[in-house]
Amino acid sequence: MRPFKIQQIDHIVLRVSDLQAMMDFYIDVLGCTLEREEREIGLYQLRAGSSLIDLVPVDRKLGRAGGAAPGREGRNLDHLCLSLAPFNADAIIRHLRRQGVDPGPVESRYGAGGEGPSIYIADPEDNVVELKGPPRET
Repeated sequence: MRPFKIQQIDHIVLRVSDLQAMMDFYIDVLGCTLEREEREIGLYQLRAGSSLIDLVPVDRKLGRAGGAAPGREGRNLDHLCLSLAPFNADAIIRHLRRQGVDPGPVESRYGAGGEGPSIYIADPEDNVVELKGPPRET
């Protein structure tokens, strides 16, 4: 038996080429807040609910350790999923379009809470971000 139980995802780290564009997207479009900066090593931590999204520029100390910059042929991850509340798909889509973001269709997908609505979008460096609503009641 394990001496621990996973509670939630604490944070993810994205290696980035354009720090300002990524900060603008996660702060202005998605509503994260800048929680902590360690400029000397190149670490910018954004609060996303009870989790963190860390941005690490590829031209700084931490980012250089990861090799080549991410791109279409070498992404950082498949996607990250952010749970949203409330989830009004029409309002979310209108907001995203006003911000210059092209949302995918609203589809039902399975997540940690169960089956429910979600929308895929891309951040400025083509990382896929899933915006997830609450599970459908059965």
